[in-house]
Amino acid sequence: MFSTVAPRYDFITRAFSYGMDGRWKRTALELARLPEQPVVLDLAAGTGDFSLMVKQRHPKSRAIAVDLTERMLQLAQQRGVEHTVCANAGMLPFPDHSFDCVFVGYGLRNFPKLEVAIQEIVRVTRPSGLLVSLDFFLPSNAIMRTFYLAYLYAQGAFWGTVLHRQPRIYTYIPDSLRHFVSIDDFSSLLRRTGYRRVDARRFILGGIGLHWATK
Repeated sequence: MFSTVAPRYDFITRAFSYGMDGRWKRTALELARLPEQPVVLDLAAGTGDFSLMVKQRHPKSRAIAVDLTERMLQLAQQRGVEHTVCANAGMLPFPDHSFDCVFVGYGLRNFPKLEVAIQEIVRVTRPSGLLVSLDFFLPSNAIMRTFYLAYLYAQGAFWGTVLHRQPRIYTYIPDSLRHFVSIDDFSSLLRRTGYRRVDARRFILGGIGLHWATK
Protein backbone atom coordinates (compact mmCIF):
# COMPACT_ATOMS: atom_id res chain seq x y z
CA MET A 1 0.00 0.00 0.00
CA PHE A 2 2.69 2.51 0.96
CA SER A 3 4.47 1.91 -2.35
CA THR A 4 1.27 2.98 -4.09
CA VAL A 5 0.71 6.12 -2.03
CA ALA A 6 4.40 7.13 -1.89
CA PRO A 7 4.31 9.66 -4.78
CA ARG A 8 1.37 11.46 -3.15
CA TYR A 9 2.49 10.96 0.45
CA ASP A 10 3.64 14.53 1.11
CA PHE A 11 0.52 16.03 -0.44
CA ILE A 12 -1.78 13.80 1.61
CA THR A 13 0.11 14.61 4.81
CA ARG A 14 -0.43 18.32 4.17
CA ALA A 15 -4.10 17.80 3.28
CA PHE A 16 -4.91 15.77 6.40
CA SER A 17 -3.11 18.28 8.65
CA TYR A 18 -4.93 21.37 7.33
CA GLY A 19 -1.62 22.46 5.81
CA MET A 20 0.03 22.77 9.23
CA ASP A 21 2.31 19.74 8.99
CA GLY A 22 5.38 21.83 8.14
CA ARG A 23 4.82 24.15 11.10
CA TRP A 24 4.43 21.22 13.51
CA LYS A 25 7.62 19.61 12.24
CA ARG A 26 9.56 22.86 12.63
CA THR A 27 8.27 23.04 16.21
CA ALA A 28 9.44 19.45 16.76
CA LEU A 29 12.90 20.34 15.51
CA GLU A 30 13.08 23.40 17.77
CA LEU A 31 12.07 21.34 20.81
CA ALA A 32 14.80 18.79 20.07
CA ARG A 33 17.54 21.37 20.74
CA LEU A 34 20.11 19.34 18.83
CA PRO A 35 23.87 19.78 19.25
CA GLU A 36 25.84 21.42 16.45
CA GLN A 37 26.83 18.13 14.81
CA PRO A 38 24.00 15.75 15.69
CA VAL A 39 23.61 12.17 14.55
CA VAL A 40 19.90 11.70 13.93
CA LEU A 41 17.61 8.80 13.06
CA ASP A 42 14.59 9.71 10.95
CA LEU A 43 12.43 6.63 11.60
CA ALA A 44 9.40 5.81 9.43
CA ALA A 45 10.93 8.60 7.38
CA GLY A 46 8.57 8.60 4.44
CA THR A 47 10.15 10.95 1.93
CA GLY A 48 12.61 12.35 4.45
CA ASP A 49 11.15 15.61 5.78
CA PHE A 50 12.91 15.44 9.14
CA SER A 51 16.23 14.41 7.56
CA LEU A 52 16.14 17.41 5.24
CA MET A 53 15.09 19.83 7.97
CA VAL A 54 17.88 18.67 10.29
CA LYS A 55 20.45 18.97 7.51
CA GLN A 56 19.27 22.46 6.62
CA ARG A 57 19.54 23.66 10.21
CA HIS A 58 22.70 21.71 11.07
CA PRO A 59 24.86 21.36 7.92
CA LYS A 60 27.41 19.16 9.74
CA SER A 61 24.77 16.73 10.97
CA ARG A 62 24.36 13.12 9.89
CA ALA A 63 20.73 12.13 9.39
CA ILE A 64 19.79 8.56 8.50
CA ALA A 65 16.32 8.01 7.04
CA VAL A 66 14.83 4.59 7.82
CA ASP A 67 11.62 3.26 6.31
CA LEU A 68 10.13 -0.14 5.54
CA THR A 69 9.05 0.96 2.04
CA GLU A 70 11.78 1.15 -0.60
CA ARG A 71 9.72 3.48 -2.80
CA MET A 72 9.52 6.04 0.00
CA LEU A 73 13.29 5.95 0.40
CA GLN A 74 13.81 6.34 -3.34
CA LEU A 75 11.73 9.52 -3.25
CA ALA A 76 13.68 10.71 -0.19
CA GLN A 77 16.92 10.24 -2.11
CA GLN A 78 15.53 12.20 -5.05
CA ARG A 79 14.79 15.04 -2.63
CA GLY A 80 18.39 15.08 -1.43
CA VAL A 81 18.47 12.73 1.56
CA GLU A 82 21.96 11.23 1.57
CA HIS A 83 21.66 8.28 3.96
CA THR A 84 18.77 5.83 3.72
CA VAL A 85 18.21 2.36 5.16
CA CYS A 86 15.29 0.00 4.53
CA ALA A 87 14.57 -1.58 7.91
CA ASN A 88 11.92 -2.63 10.40
CA ALA A 89 11.40 -0.37 13.43
CA GLY A 90 11.26 -3.46 15.64
CA MET A 91 14.75 -4.62 14.57
CA LEU A 92 16.89 -1.55 13.91
CA PRO A 93 20.27 -2.38 12.31
CA PHE A 94 22.28 0.02 14.49
CA PRO A 95 24.51 -0.40 17.55
CA ASP A 96 23.41 0.72 21.00
CA HIS A 97 23.62 4.46 21.73
CA SER A 98 24.06 5.51 18.09
CA PHE A 99 21.86 8.62 17.90
CA ASP A 100 21.45 11.97 19.62
CA CYS A 101 17.81 12.09 18.58
CA VAL A 102 15.21 9.86 16.93
CA PHE A 103 12.41 11.56 14.99
CA VAL A 104 9.22 9.68 14.09
CA GLY A 105 6.73 11.44 11.83
CA TYR A 106 3.33 9.73 11.53
CA GLY A 107 4.84 6.29 11.93
CA LEU A 108 3.83 5.19 15.42
CA ARG A 109 0.39 3.89 14.36
CA ASN A 110 1.97 1.67 11.72
CA PHE A 111 4.34 -0.20 14.04
CA PRO A 112 2.83 -3.69 14.51
CA LYS A 113 4.32 -3.90 18.02
CA LEU A 114 4.56 -0.35 19.35
CA GLU A 115 6.27 -1.19 22.64
CA VAL A 116 8.92 -3.29 20.89
CA ALA A 117 9.65 -0.41 18.51
CA ILE A 118 9.96 2.04 21.42
CA GLN A 119 12.36 -0.33 23.17
CA GLU A 120 14.48 -0.41 20.02
CA ILE A 121 14.42 3.39 19.85
CA VAL A 122 15.57 3.56 23.47
CA ARG A 123 18.37 1.11 22.70
CA VAL A 124 19.83 3.09 19.80
CA THR A 125 19.48 6.47 21.54
CA ARG A 126 22.43 7.90 23.45
CA PRO A 127 22.12 8.71 27.17
CA SER A 128 20.28 12.05 27.54
CA GLY A 129 19.21 11.73 23.91
CA LEU A 130 15.70 12.42 22.65
CA LEU A 131 12.74 10.84 20.96
CA VAL A 132 10.57 13.37 19.10
CA SER A 133 7.36 12.08 17.53
CA LEU A 134 4.47 13.63 15.66
CA ASP A 135 1.37 11.57 14.96
CA PHE A 136 -2.39 11.32 14.73
CA PHE A 137 -4.27 10.49 17.93
CA LEU A 138 -7.93 10.35 18.88
CA PRO A 139 -9.20 13.38 20.83
CA SER A 140 -10.15 12.58 24.43
CA ASN A 141 -13.60 14.13 24.03
CA ALA A 142 -16.07 11.50 22.74
CA ILE A 143 -17.98 13.94 20.52
CA MET A 144 -14.75 15.29 19.03
CA ARG A 145 -13.57 11.71 18.40
CA THR A 146 -16.67 10.99 16.36
CA PHE A 147 -16.35 14.14 14.27
CA TYR A 148 -12.59 13.71 13.84
CA LEU A 149 -12.88 10.14 12.58
CA ALA A 150 -15.70 11.15 10.24
CA TYR A 151 -13.53 13.98 8.88
CA LEU A 152 -10.56 11.65 8.32
CA TYR A 153 -12.72 9.05 6.56
CA ALA A 154 -14.27 11.73 4.35
CA GLN A 155 -10.86 13.18 3.48
CA GLY A 156 -9.43 9.73 2.78
CA ALA A 157 -12.32 8.70 0.55
CA PHE A 158 -12.24 11.99 -1.36
CA TRP A 159 -8.51 12.03 -2.08
CA GLY A 160 -8.40 8.29 -2.73
CA THR A 161 -11.08 8.70 -5.38
CA VAL A 162 -9.53 11.81 -6.94
CA LEU A 163 -5.92 10.59 -7.00
CA HIS A 164 -6.23 6.82 -7.42
CA ARG A 165 -9.88 6.01 -8.10
CA GLN A 166 -9.70 3.92 -4.93
CA PRO A 167 -11.83 5.45 -2.14
CA ARG A 168 -10.33 3.24 0.57
CA ILE A 169 -6.64 3.77 -0.14
CA TYR A 170 -6.19 6.67 2.32
CA THR A 171 -8.64 5.52 4.97
CA TYR A 172 -5.79 3.55 6.57
CA ILE A 173 -5.21 6.63 8.75
CA PRO A 174 -8.57 6.54 10.58
CA ASP A 175 -8.55 2.73 10.43
CA SER A 176 -5.25 2.67 12.32
CA LEU A 177 -6.50 5.26 14.82
CA ARG A 178 -9.49 3.25 16.00
CA HIS A 179 -7.36 0.97 18.19
CA PHE A 180 -4.36 3.23 18.76
CA VAL A 181 -3.25 4.55 22.15
CA SER A 182 -4.17 8.03 23.35
CA ILE A 183 -1.70 10.89 23.76
CA ASP A 184 -1.62 10.29 27.52
CA ASP A 185 -1.26 6.51 27.11
CA PHE A 186 1.66 7.00 24.76
CA SER A 187 3.30 9.35 27.27
CA SER A 188 2.92 6.62 29.92
CA LEU A 189 4.44 4.03 27.58
CA LEU A 190 7.47 6.26 27.04
CA ARG A 191 7.99 6.60 30.79
CA ARG A 192 7.71 2.83 31.29
CA THR A 193 10.28 2.10 28.59
CA GLY A 194 13.05 4.29 29.97
CA TYR A 195 12.42 7.97 29.31
CA ARG A 196 12.95 10.09 32.41
CA ARG A 197 11.16 13.18 31.11
CA VAL A 198 8.20 13.17 28.72
CA ASP A 199 6.33 16.21 27.40
CA ALA A 200 3.51 16.52 24.88
CA ARG A 201 1.59 19.14 22.93
CA ARG A 202 -1.85 18.74 21.43
CA PHE A 203 -2.97 20.19 18.12
CA ILE A 204 -6.42 20.14 16.45
CA LEU A 205 -8.11 19.62 19.83
CA GLY A 206 -6.03 16.53 20.50
CA GLY A 207 -6.19 15.03 17.02
CA ILE A 208 -2.45 15.47 16.59
CA GLY A 209 0.13 14.83 19.31
CA LEU A 210 3.73 16.03 19.46
CA HIS A 211 5.87 14.23 22.04
CA TRP A 212 9.44 14.90 23.05
CA ALA A 213 11.06 12.58 25.57
CA THR A 214 14.50 12.60 27.16
CA LYS A 215 16.25 9.31 27.85
